[in-house]
Amino acid sequence: MAHTTVLSDGSQYENKNELVTTKDGNATLKARGIPFSRKISYAVGGMPYQMTANAKGFFLQIFLLDVVQMGAFYASLILFLGRAWDAITDPLVGYMVTKSGRTRIGKLIPWIVFSMPLGVLAYIMMWFTPQESMSPSSSFFWFFIWSCLFDAFMTCYHVPYSSLNMFLGGDQKDRDSATGYRMGMEVFATLAGATIQGQIVGVYHAKSAQDCSQLNYSEASLRNISSPLIQNFSSPLTDTLQNTRRAYVLAALVLGGIYFLCCVVLFLGVREQLAPLSTLDRIRMPYLAGMKMVVGHTPYVNLVFGFLFASLAFQMAQGNFALFCTHAAGLGAYFQHLVLILLTAATLSIPLWQTLLLRLGKKTTLYIGLCMYAPALVVIASIQSNLPVFIIMSIISGSSLSALYLLPWSMLPDVVDDFKVKNTTSTDLEPMFYSCYVFFNKFGGGMSVGISTLALHFAGYKPGACRQNPAVITALRVLFAPVPVVLLFIGLVLFYFYPINEERRCQIQRELQKAEKVDGFQVMEAVRL
Repeated sequence: MAHTTVLSDGSQYENKNELVTTKDGNATLKARGIPFSRKISYAVGGMPYQMTANAKGFFLQIFLLDVVQMGAFYASLILFLGRAWDAITDPLVGYMVTKSGRTRIGKLIPWIVFSMPLGVLAYIMMWFTPQESMSPSSSFFWFFIWSCLFDAFMTCYHVPYSSLNMFLGGDQKDRDSATGYRMGMEVFATLAGATIQGQIVGVYHAKSAQDCSQLNYSEASLRNISSPLIQNFSSPLTDTLQNTRRAYVLAALVLGGIYFLCCVVLFLGVREQLAPLSTLDRIRMPYLAGMKMVVGHTPYVNLVFGFLFASLAFQMAQGNFALFCTHAAGLGAYFQHLVLILLTAATLSIPLWQTLLLRLGKKTTLYIGLCMYAPALVVIASIQSNLPVFIIMSIISGSSLSALYLLPWSMLPDVVDDFKVKNTTSTDLEPMFYSCYVFFNKFGGGMSVGISTLALHFAGYKPGACRQNPAVITALRVLFAPVPVVLLFIGLVLFYFYPINEERRCQIQRELQKAEKVDGFQVMEAVRL
């Protein structure tokens, strides 16, 4: 049956774990498991972050360069500084969440609910071009400000949402199952987001490629005849550009609506539950002291930096995929379809990795999944205009991507549990663990897109141009394969030193069960009194 725990501030919090008495007369709290409906509701709540993040990852660079027609230098500033700002807000929001008090609907959920409307508004405005022609400085500040606002509001949504995994109830297997549902739904969200965004705006990108092809042919035929005739061929490009800008706003409106609906499902379907050695109370520890304890935990450092370099490798390739297909591979009209194939493969691979996780362990399964990515990138970068090969390699890349989604996030709760059993007096630091984890992921993403766009700037990338010079093509090939492969190798080395294996996981669970017995004894004494 459920019981009520009195917390340090005198308030009461309902714990729905079952209180049972063992044969020797000791009381213990037996986890009742996580209901299927709660797992699904929790998983649906993760969709907005992945939909919007992957829409930005795949489309924001080409949107700024070829649709807004912003200079590559200004675009690199927006992508890099925006990600840097996004990363900085994560530990700050994490600390603010730990310092916040509980309300009638919980401690974490209010952050999710009240940040949602502002996040939806900022996301829509981030894809809106206010004027047909803006000065470079005005264009830079418009998109930079809205990008930073959206990232801040999404951080207020995603950090408490990620921490919510520790407070769903159940035991470690239940949390792993909930993480599997979450990752499956998030990969599906990337597929849905890419489908919506790709199908709405992809038509106009394909039309632009067709217009460019016709313009190149016309210029070659009419170069010696009459320049006004060439100008007449340029007018379809202008019309297509305006339609493309409107299409990006429409796609943002659709994704914003889904963002709202997912938040409603999460709010209605999830209630926060107490976890072992946690109280969901305000922490009394100063910010720097808490951060020092978090980053000083060795398993956490190994996991975070391994995830950083692996994520950096994936995001480096992801951020350049659209430009690579358009300018280097000659498949600009097909890149949105390749993205859908990649994400479909990622969605369908989640059950496979979940099964291998249970049989082989998390660390081994992670190695298998990530090692598939490097050969696929090398093949794609080495072949030009071969659509069947690109499709096969996209399927392999998508399967590897799903391993990156599932495994590190499934390993993070083990690290938090390991910290709690080693530091029993330092409770309620879960949001700081999750916020720092997201910080390094976003920092890696900011580094990838900033370095990529800056490299294209120095290579001589021309926004809106139908043809790019050979230096740009070479830069795209290097950024798409050699650099991510090196980064992935560094990540694998760091994962090798990750110390929590299956034996240590079982030991952690035994220690947590002892802590639950102590809590159960205290509750039993309270009931007797």
